[in-house]
Amino acid sequence: MKLNGKLDYLELPATGGTLDSVKAFYSAAFSWSFTDYGPTYSAFGEGLDGGFQADGSEAPAKPLPVLYSQDLEATLDAVENAGGTIVKPIFSFPGGRRFHFTDPAGNELAVWGE
Repeated sequence: MKLNGKLDYLELPATGGTLDSVKAFYSAAFSWSFTDYGPTYSAFGEGLDGGFQADGSEAPAKPLPVLYSQDLEATLDAVENAGGTIVKPIFSFPGGRRFHFTDPAGNELAVWGE
């Protein structure tokens, strides 16, 4: 049952790269799978939680999807090997460690682990 106000879906642009290159990146780096809905849209179902950052010096300029990893170093290697660009190397924060990267379309995401 869906609840009112529950964040239900995250849609990311793929205009900075081709749809195929973005799908190939997420498939290689994170083993995501996709369902195509025509030539310009592909859906994924990989879970979703969220949070807000109120510290102006830490807050992203736009929404920041954050993925989880059980092995942060291995995931960083997978992101780089799949063609992602690391924009913030692994750093510690209250609750764990994380890094930020951009995908082939230019979207910035983060990956965190304990």
